[in-house]
Amino acid sequence: MADLFSDDTTNPEDRPLADRMRPATLGDFSGQLHLLEDGKPLRRALDQGRVHSMVFWGPPGTGKTTLARMIAATTDSHFIALSAVMAGVKDIRSAVSEAQQHRQVANRSTVLFLDEVHRFNKAQQDAFLPYVEDGTLTFIGATTENPSFELNNALLSRARVYVLKMLDEEALTNILRRALRDQERGLAGQFDIEDESLELITLAADGDARRALNLLELAADLSDGGKITREVVQEVASGSRRRFDKQGEYFYDQISALHKSVRGSDPDASLYWLMRMLDGGCDPIYIARRMIRVASEDIGNADPRALQLTLNAWETLERLGSPEGELALAQAIVYLACAAKSNAVYTAAKAAQMDAKELGSLEVPMHLRNAPTKLMKELGYGEKYRYAHDEPGGIAEGEKYFPDDMDERTYYHPEPRGLEIKIREKLAKIRKR
Repeated sequence: MADLFSDDTTNPEDRPLADRMRPATLGDFSGQLHLLEDGKPLRRALDQGRVHSMVFWGPPGTGKTTLARMIAATTDSHFIALSAVMAGVKDIRSAVSEAQQHRQVANRSTVLFLDEVHRFNKAQQDAFLPYVEDGTLTFIGATTENPSFELNNALLSRARVYVLKMLDEEALTNILRRALRDQERGLAGQFDIEDESLELITLAADGDARRALNLLELAADLSDGGKITREVVQEVASGSRRRFDKQGEYFYDQISALHKSVRGSDPDASLYWLMRMLDGGCDPIYIARRMIRVASEDIGNADPRALQLTLNAWETLERLGSPEGELALAQAIVYLACAAKSNAVYTAAKAAQMDAKELGSLEVPMHLRNAPTKLMKELGYGEKYRYAHDEPGGIAEGEKYFPDDMDERTYYHPEPRGLEIKIREKLAKIRKR
């Protein structure tokens, strides 16, 4: 069983800089002050040498694995590391056996660290619950996905969830400077780098310490004469993208922010979130589809042009591709944000849908039925139907269009905004008559 604290014969210089610079003490750990400041629950547990089962939820490169290792070291626990990407129930059983041996022989507790825990299915997650319950294992899971969606309730009830945040520029800078100063594990005395170039690396790392150290190491490998130039840093950082995880937590958070910015009539924030998603690698066709939804759900008949303009932007995107088509998306998103807002159609559709489900298959009234054959006419299909175009004003006053066994409903309530002002006035007259 792999132990992250076990010694091996690997030359330290052969390990990546990010692995060599992994903090061993809280004093070297950067970021996550909301968890590790004096007085915080996790910090108190570490200071008192107590450990409980927990789940670390946060972006890559924010210290989840490092914290798990430090917790095991601080509490003098045996440490077993597994990755849910490769491990299975057999590996869990082996870990349990190893933990039981340490408990019996050395009276030593065991921390089982499971990286990417969301990759385990329900049966796999359930496999180690009894051993967490009886104290054989202290479970620490790490995930980039929302535990509420990905982890069993039984597991969540036995573990406290700690949310780790992406590292800010100050924390990343501290990590990079520590690597440049460290004599044993880092690059001390080997390279010089200007503050501006260091800042460029922190921006490209986008809150990820591992990425920051990898970029620094790559820049060092490409440098000559002990000087990491700005040109080299720009080259290695040019391919970096902002944080975006398709179908993951960041994906849904950002599309939610885009939708709500449009709904809130803020064109500037709407443009920002649009470009954040495009910069992160989101499929622009997905964004176009979501914009169609916004045009109907949040604008509707207050400005019907919004739907057409968004459809035009989608077509432009399909015809021209990127980046030309993305400008059409920007044009449409600004229009949507500035357009008059109404969710009257959306609300009406939801209410009608609920009635359709709850009231069952009510018969179509005879006067509204189609009568294409002689038999249908003899049976009374379409009888007494009033043709609206032949009525005064084109409206058959008093005509009923709902099923006979259903009270009439008013689903659609136009808002006093945009075109719906006129629609509201017209419907008020019709309903009054």
